[in-house]
Amino acid sequence: MPEQSEVPRTVDPRVTVDPRVTDVALAIAMALVVAVVIAADPDAPAHAGPGAYLFAVGFGALVLLRRRIPRTMVVLTVLGVFAYYTFQFAPIGMALPAVAALYSAAEMRRTGWAIGGGAVLVAVATYYRVTGTAEEYLAPYDLVTNLALVAAAIALGVAVRLSREARVHEAHEAEQRLQAERLRIARDLHDVVGHNLSVIALHSGVAAEAVGRDDDAARGALHHVREATSGTLRELRSTVRVLRAPLDATAGPAGRGPAAPDAGSPEVTPTGLTGVEALARSARATGLSVEVTLDVPPGSLDGSIDAAAYRIVQESLTNVLRHADASRVTVSARVTGARLALRVSDDGRGAGPDLVAGSGLSGMRERVALLGGTLSVGDDPDGGFLVDADLPLRLEG
Repeated sequence: MPEQSEVPRTVDPRVTVDPRVTDVALAIAMALVVAVVIAADPDAPAHAGPGAYLFAVGFGALVLLRRRIPRTMVVLTVLGVFAYYTFQFAPIGMALPAVAALYSAAEMRRTGWAIGGGAVLVAVATYYRVTGTAEEYLAPYDLVTNLALVAAAIALGVAVRLSREARVHEAHEAEQRLQAERLRIARDLHDVVGHNLSVIALHSGVAAEAVGRDDDAARGALHHVREATSGTLRELRSTVRVLRAPLDATAGPAGRGPAAPDAGSPEVTPTGLTGVEALARSARATGLSVEVTLDVPPGSLDGSIDAAAYRIVQESLTNVLRHADASRVTVSARVTGARLALRVSDDGRGAGPDLVAGSGLSGMRERVALLGGTLSVGDDPDGGFLVDADLPLRLEG
């Protein structure tokens, strides 16, 4: 049916009760309420009969249509109320038999139809009370009762729908935060493992060439290999610990940073600008000249900015070791106003006009963009390759 395709289907992932069970329970409740009101009428023997109770069952059965055709359900319920009184059965009120229909229409995003159906019922009831016999004059409490039932049913339906949609929205946001956290972990792991493996490869080559010729150099190179391997294993263990922990224990809002290490955990590699010197020492051990100039007052950077700056330097040095064929690298970071200017340049062969951004450079761009900064990479006019990042000192909000 056309109406069926128009009804939005919002599913709360935490709901485990079959919706059909809820519909059947609501239908039974509606039928029982109407039947009880019919039976409670003082003149029930004269005005109530099998037909009246059949209408009660019908009002309940219409509730079963609430998910597929809510508008049709409202129309049929209103017509059913009119038909009920045409047969002069026991009075049950105009709004009471339609409470479930009005609630369901409002819950199924058919609030306008619910309001329209309720308005018709109240208007018809008011008209016949005003124009009826003296015994049927309009009682104020009757009007108030009908209005209250209509308003309460519609308000409850809207409230239930909004609450469900809010839970779905929260679940969606939680999934987005989880995906952002996974992406952050993947970037960090790529940066650390890529850098350390580059160091390991270079020092392994040095050790292989020095064996039998310069044992001290070979031992020194193997020492650096051991340190780099230990750092990689620590990072992997830390990442596994993060992945095993609950999401809200591993990151703040929007996955802005990793959890602090346990007090008894092994040494953790610094992930801020304070760790840049350690990166430089590791690169210098390969024979690369690394000059570091940091003009960043302590405490001037948010943790996420500080960690991003570290990862940019780490990825840049990794690329120099892998691809640049450089002999010298300059790393500088300085605070200018409310911005951090980060620059890494080398004297290598550069990338040339056909620069292809790998996952490392793409990860840097995404990381910087998420933090509200800009990143430019390419050949340095003075020769070599240049990574230039501009980051805010603080995250907004």
